[in-house]
Amino acid sequence: MVHTGRALAIDHGGSGGGHGPGGLRATLGRYALLPLRIFLGVTFVYAGLDKLTEPGFFAASGTGSIGETMRQARDSAGVPALVDLALHSPAGFGYAIAAGELAVGLGMLLGVLGRLAACGGALISLSLWLTVSWSTSPYYFGNDLAYLMAWLPLVLAGTPYLSVDALYARRRRRFGRHLIG
Repeated sequence: MVHTGRALAIDHGGSGGGHGPGGLRATLGRYALLPLRIFLGVTFVYAGLDKLTEPGFFAASGTGSIGETMRQARDSAGVPALVDLALHSPAGFGYAIAAGELAVGLGMLLGVLGRLAACGGALISLSLWLTVSWSTSPYYFGNDLAYLMAWLPLVLAGTPYLSVDALYARRRRRFGRHLIG
């Protein structure tokens, strides 16, 4: 191919370049939170299913039970009142955490009410950090604080791409407030 009098342009992610508005860099930027969303979604679904399928987890006492875990964490918790609240009904608290983890994980993976799901994930991570992993020293060895920080960008951004939220927003832009009928 002969190019007379023209320079051959190479797009390094700036504007233009045939990759939609903003070029490749902008496209990658739009999807930058997708790996985090997938990781947190899969992790929380797995955590919820793990609790639901563990035979002794919902017991009030015994090795591996939620009741025993809460009793062990009580004296070193940042907010012991949260642990005391959970100890009133360890099984109920365990089921609530498992259901919350499943709902948050599925919400993230499917992109359904993404900001709400991310808020739920952040609250679960915050409650676990203030109770179970509070005494971890140094603090960066505990994973709950890192999970809490990982949820915050998704609280801010939601799930605007490859999600049910995106489909709903596109349909709403197209048809206005009257989505059905």
